[in-house]
Amino acid sequence: MNKRSKSIASIFATRPEAEELSSDNAARPPRVSSGSVRSMKESFSQIERENETLRQSLSEGARIVEVDPFLVDPSPYADRFNDEDDPTSFDALVASIAENGQEVPVLLRTHPQDPARFQTAFGHRRLRAARALGRPVRAVVREMDDEALALAQGIENSARQDLTFIERAVFAARLEDAGQNRQVIGRALNVDKAEVSKLIATARAVPDALARHIGRAPKVGRTRWQALVEALKGEGALERVEAHCHTAPTGLTSDERFTAVLAAAKRAPTAAPPAPAERPILARSGRRVATLTRSERDARLVIDREAGTGFADFLAERLPDLFDAYERERGSDPSRGGSS
Repeated sequence: MNKRSKSIASIFATRPEAEELSSDNAARPPRVSSGSVRSMKESFSQIERENETLRQSLSEGARIVEVDPFLVDPSPYADRFNDEDDPTSFDALVASIAENGQEVPVLLRTHPQDPARFQTAFGHRRLRAARALGRPVRAVVREMDDEALALAQGIENSARQDLTFIERAVFAARLEDAGQNRQVIGRALNVDKAEVSKLIATARAVPDALARHIGRAPKVGRTRWQALVEALKGEGALERVEAHCHTAPTGLTSDERFTAVLAAAKRAPTAAPPAPAERPILARSGRRVATLTRSERDARLVIDREAGTGFADFLAERLPDLFDAYERERGSDPSRGGSS
């Protein structure tokens, strides 16, 4: 069990009496080198925030209960993509719960539209694991409005080391779509107002279907996502990316899919071949009898339908004489490169 799970699990090591839920139960950071002190301090600070949410639930009279996982719906604020690139991570969680039990409860709220059901605040993967194992999920059920739910999810997300930039961006945009203001979004993600704006701007600029095609992209940070946003503004970029997504090879990782999409967006549009130049051939009377069409490869003379096939045969019989006359004229004109 990792340090974060141990820290949260320590809350439930004894019966949840209020006097036992002191800060002494919080995880204590081990000694580390001076260069790592700041990052370790921030990490444990985020873990403590999640602990505090559970402590608060218990101190307010909540108890750990067992809930049918099939009565639990996801949060209305989707905050993560599927872990399709790392199924072993989820398999390891299932195996751990099967062997050791669910040591850390999930946090739920009663479904606002159906009091017989619940919605997840955090613990989505533990809930999935309980479903896979066919066993009840251990949960703390707490009454929360939408803002409290968003903040509770944000606490878990802030503590997670593997939440990617695009997941954070999509989460922020969905909170805003649901009516949460940017101050609440900033609190949920533990970022300042400027960062909230950048996250939402990225999510708005990348079509949802494209973000889902790419996936979590764990190695791709804000800089490269913003590069994709700029590339998508190019002429024909969205069309090239859409065509690429329909023909993309299977088996690529999420990071590889991002790289391929960025390359497609940046690819210079293929220049359309110049339209062939057409020249009508008119008789002395002004009637069009043929059309001469030039392209980079050749020139074509098309006899007009009204002139009939007879004229085409007549012209074909005389073409050798016309070509000889052309060669004689070309050979006698120094400006055409011939000799006299």
